[in-house]
Amino acid sequence: MKTTIAILPGDGIGTEVTREAVKILDAVAQKFGHEFDLPEGLVGGAGLDAENNPFPQSAADICAGSAAVLLGAVGGPKWDDVPTESRPERGLLRLRAALNVFANLRPVAPHPVLTGTSPIRADLLEGVDIMVVRELTGGIYFGKKERTADSATDVCTYTRSEIERVLRIAGKLATGRRGKVTSVDKSNVLETSRLWREVTNELMPVEFPDIEVEHLLVDAAAMHLLSRPADFDVIVTENMFGDILTDEASMLAGSMGMLPSASLNDGTVGLYEPIHGSAPDIAGQDKANPCAAILSAAMLLRHSLNLEEEAKAVEDAVTHALRDGLRTADIAAAGEPAVGTADMGSTIAAALA
Repeated sequence: MKTTIAILPGDGIGTEVTREAVKILDAVAQKFGHEFDLPEGLVGGAGLDAENNPFPQSAADICAGSAAVLLGAVGGPKWDDVPTESRPERGLLRLRAALNVFANLRPVAPHPVLTGTSPIRADLLEGVDIMVVRELTGGIYFGKKERTADSATDVCTYTRSEIERVLRIAGKLATGRRGKVTSVDKSNVLETSRLWREVTNELMPVEFPDIEVEHLLVDAAAMHLLSRPADFDVIVTENMFGDILTDEASMLAGSMGMLPSASLNDGTVGLYEPIHGSAPDIAGQDKANPCAAILSAAMLLRHSLNLEEEAKAVEDAVTHALRDGLRTADIAAAGEPAVGTADMGSTIAAALA
């Protein structure tokens, strides 16, 4: 029986890193005896150029019939002057809405062999293993927006049910990890954050009584991510704070090119993508790091297809390549040779054979 996985390469380096992730899925299928159907669709600027829509119906149809969706990246300066409702990023928001994914999981666990690529001291990186759970469909990104020549308004709104469902994801993850959840808000200033903290204090002791809960204001969390990162287990926070903190956390791993993500709903269908953008400055040059896309494919195998052995095999193959000294330009030390996107992907795929 074939399992359908929608492939949406998107824009810029998205097409390059997704190609390598598909290599990995093909290698997994061959090694473990699976059959994957991998139909490809357009999203972002690619969809806008081809069908005048950043999330065309053709892509929506592919996603609707799939067990999971693997995404590259969207956007780029080519579309900077496009009206807001047609921008490539709007395609991503519509994709998330179509899949009803509301919790974005971003693991941050620096590889020991890459500690030298991080600007953070190596001793601070020892033992770092963080899972950030970002609420994905509410908050200021989705609130009412108004704009005049002299003013602009973005409304931030959260409901109790939106907060509860993402807290449950965080609680379940912490139960299988080290048993600690850090809830990040700005409750000294924002009403939405005061509701967030109130709901956290009501739900967590009842539904997850064995989980330690810590509250941090977002500015303190930003500081502690860099000064005591090993103290964190699961971090749960609202949309905008999560967006910012996970980009900051990428510095622990040395590069955004190493960090995958999964966006989940109440079921098994998920959206999987590297946290980096389309990087138009290096697109088409075989310089992009495909590891984040490949590790996103591993998360897809784990969370949507329930293939834990296969997911672990992919992660081990990435580790094997790094231990053997393979480095793309973003994680290579000064004077260290760098391999291209395709060579890194092929080497990881070969390690799965």
